[in-house]
Amino acid sequence: MKTDKVTDYIVKWLKDYATKAGVKGYVVGVSGGIDSAVTSTLCAMTGLDLLCVEMPIHQHEDHVTRAQEHIKQLKNRYSNVTDIRSDLTPVFDIFKSNMPHTESSPQVELTLGNTRARLRMTTLYYHGGVNGLLVAGTGNKVEDFGVGFYTKYGDGGVDVSPIADLMKSEVYAIGKQVNVPKSIMKAAPSDGLYGAEKTDEDQIGASYDELEWAMNQIHKDDNIDNLSAREKEVLNIYKSFNRKNQHKMNPIPVCEIPTELR
Repeated sequence: MKTDKVTDYIVKWLKDYATKAGVKGYVVGVSGGIDSAVTSTLCAMTGLDLLCVEMPIHQHEDHVTRAQEHIKQLKNRYSNVTDIRSDLTPVFDIFKSNMPHTESSPQVELTLGNTRARLRMTTLYYHGGVNGLLVAGTGNKVEDFGVGFYTKYGDGGVDVSPIADLMKSEVYAIGKQVNVPKSIMKAAPSDGLYGAEKTDEDQIGASYDELEWAMNQIHKDDNIDNLSAREKEVLNIYKSFNRKNQHKMNPIPVCEIPTELR
């Protein structure tokens, strides 16, 4: 990948899109991870307004520290960057206390994790609405179109997706190009919905390098018998997530009424 040219291309794309939409710039939720760090930096490079939003919900200290380090660095580098902290912990706790079925179970834990993501989406659209900004998504290609590792109407609810055509390794390459803090570059990817101790790899069962390999492998006609036991396992993990999460990647089904019934 021609990292410098791709970086310039995305920045121009973001600037052109916002200008045509008649908005002042972008709002990005900054989590302390590589995807939000790269996305927010690319938005800052447009010269348009960028609002970085921290949205902790019982957030692990590691995530908070990295997010604040990145925002501070970004504000020092770009005069068009501002930030705000919206602590959603009380909101989440009140919501949770008013919901039934809060006993501990994998299904409840997953649902509450998705609830956190949806509260953050609502918060970003609030800040975007009152400031005349578009919500820039932080999903990469493996997450958005490979395994569907995001929350529908949570971090999947955005106005634009500037890095969604980039593999995770390409996001890291751009992160290096645009000087994302080293603490973020070396941190294990985590969605931050279940604590720092639960990484993306823990949840999925495969690393992003492995998932990238599977995403490319799926389009080849190579004999599966030539694959190692781990490669077969990763391929099955990828296929399982991809199949289960098609409802996120495809348009919402519409029940179309036959003409003869009208």
